[in-house]
Amino acid sequence: MKLNNMANIEIKVLQSSFIKSAQNISDSIAPYCTEIAILGRSNVGKSSIINLLLNNKLAKSSSTPGKTKLINFFETTWAIVEKSKNTDKANNTIKESGENRTIIPLVIIDFPGFGYAKVSKNVKQIWDANLTNFIHKRQNIKLFCHLIDSRHTNLKIDSQINEFLENTLDYRPGNDCKILNIYTKDDKLTKNDLHKLRMQGKITISTLNKTNEATQNMYKEILKSSLNLS
Repeated sequence: MKLNNMANIEIKVLQSSFIKSAQNISDSIAPYCTEIAILGRSNVGKSSIINLLLNNKLAKSSSTPGKTKLINFFETTWAIVEKSKNTDKANNTIKESGENRTIIPLVIIDFPGFGYAKVSKNVKQIWDANLTNFIHKRQNIKLFCHLIDSRHTNLKIDSQINEFLENTLDYRPGNDCKILNIYTKDDKLTKNDLHKLRMQGKITISTLNKTNEATQNMYKEILKSSLNLS
């Protein structure tokens, strides 16, 4: 199925639920479908984006940035809905005649935010080791969504996250995993800056004033990248 430039295709989130939290790979859920990992620095709007992917307010944001220490698993079922159309040549009209649905089960993995956590150096080293081990070994992860604040696109921490993810892809066997950068909080940009970002082909989304067009674009890019759809 192709998703590029197809106005008659819509992505619908049918259901979502929280599964569990885990400290490391040993107490994680058994892999059973395509997994999408969500990463970003603290205070980038990660919980809002995850809730948008789930179409449900299941991910909780902390009042203390960087406080979340666990890997959270959510399951969700998406549908690729393609509307069928019939052409009535006699009356020169096009009528919708139904829809075809392709059901896609997904697991969304919420990683702790990077950058703000006020913990001891020893605790941070344990977190880093657990996360690195998880990301290297979790073969069902087919897409890493790196969330970047659209107002601050050149932060050192984002460069470090991106470098870490690229090194991870080199470590993992095969070449079936990708990185997708998603720029959050685009409602905070001027119209000119937002236009420039989108002209560069960047995926942008608001964490407050979400539009259906931007949401659908993000859904489609995630599916295209994680499932190798064209």
